[in-house]
Amino acid sequence: MAKLKDIRNRIKSVKSIQKVTKAMKMVAAAKMRRAQERMEEARPYENRLTDAINHLLPDVDRDLLTLLDIREVSKVGYVVVTSDRGMAGSFNANVLKAAHNEIDGIGKENVDVFCIGKKARDYFKRRNYNIIENHIDFWNDLEFSNAISIGKGIISHFTNKHVDKIHVVYSEFVNVATQFVQSEVLLPLVFKSEEKQTFGRLYEPNKKDIIISLIPRHLNVQMWKYLLESFASEQAARMVAMESATDNAQEMIKDLKLQFNKVRQAAITTEMLEIVSGAEALQN
Repeated sequence: MAKLKDIRNRIKSVKSIQKVTKAMKMVAAAKMRRAQERMEEARPYENRLTDAINHLLPDVDRDLLTLLDIREVSKVGYVVVTSDRGMAGSFNANVLKAAHNEIDGIGKENVDVFCIGKKARDYFKRRNYNIIENHIDFWNDLEFSNAISIGKGIISHFTNKHVDKIHVVYSEFVNVATQFVQSEVLLPLVFKSEEKQTFGRLYEPNKKDIIISLIPRHLNVQMWKYLLESFASEQAARMVAMESATDNAQEMIKDLKLQFNKVRQAAITTEMLEIVSGAEALQN
């Protein structure tokens, strides 16, 4: 009977865990929808801003801004965007693995790391990488001001010539089931098509002033994009992981109930045999 009690307690424990994973799935789904809405709101602005800079940049001297300065690369900065919490499947592991491989390919002595999220901070701290900054405990109250404050330290590290290039490794949100790890160059600004335009556009007051005004905004929007994409990817990965955990708990409960019934049936059979054996002994 003690074994029956143990199985019954296990069933109760698994049911409790199942309730938690189901609740976590619902919370993650709500957060993901909100993050997805914010991404869709930000994308048109980001695309138009990138398009405008792409048209202006070929006609502007790169010496105008340090942010446009293409230097010989001797040291690189890596911004690694992860979450503060786990229980999100392979979301953090994929980002950290990609960043780790790229950094080791360069040589960790030649890389300064900016960690966004506790998982990145803990991972690179344990391995004695050169962490310049880490930003944690802001995801639940994620705002555009977070992107500005995080970006400020990263940008100044480049403009002060501590590094010659800045890479960002983050998870790009595609849909609930699909997120891709991306590695992009944030600084210096280089666009895919820097060709002089053959058609005329009138810019007021002038291209130089517009570039000086737009570049800082563009970098802030890029940091905002990285945070939103990563946050939505995290919630999507957690939602899928918790759904899988809930289904696994249901299967475990089913197996435990079957085991419980078998043990109970065996106990009943044993008791019946003992009764019959006792009755036969009395008759003899």
